[in-house]
Amino acid sequence: MDMKEAIRDRRSIGKVKQEPIDKALIEEILEAGTWAPNHCYTEPWRFWVMTGDGRGLLGQGYAAVALAEADSALSEDELAKLKSISEKKAFRAPVVIAVAVTPSETPIIPVIEEYGAAHAAVQNMLLTAHALGLGAIWRSGAPMFHAKMKETFGLAPQEELVALIYLGYPDVNAPKSKRVPFAEKTIWVSE
Repeated sequence: MDMKEAIRDRRSIGKVKQEPIDKALIEEILEAGTWAPNHCYTEPWRFWVMTGDGRGLLGQGYAAVALAEADSALSEDELAKLKSISEKKAFRAPVVIAVAVTPSETPIIPVIEEYGAAHAAVQNMLLTAHALGLGAIWRSGAPMFHAKMKETFGLAPQEELVALIYLGYPDVNAPKSKRVPFAEKTIWVSE
């Protein structure tokens, strides 16, 4: 697939089939992530590949967050239902890759650059998934940044999850999209 075509045509695909994905394809996606640009070669990313029952790890995180944030007036039955609904979020795709940033302790590297590198790794992974014919969506949101989710993944205090990439074979056609022309958001500075 042509690079420009991949960039223009890639779309978030949240509805995917539960059909398994060959490990070699997942490894190709992970490899692409490791080639993201990063200051001083820190490679500040870590990946968790969750398939099958392994997705339960993420489900535990979602449930822990939901229960920690739940209204104290909820009954035991309501809490159990909340936990079950939360756990199911992890099973919306046959593969979920959690991506975390581990900022370098090197003082010359601003932490924001480490986040930028981890986000670039995610973009490489999404583009590769698209080129391989897979549907993918970069999920995030408040539960991903919650202390209970960090605890679930055993993250150190300075580490953060930056993406939950849900992968599968598309079960819908990719939506069409358009962008504001770059000229409307560009300032040219020259002599």
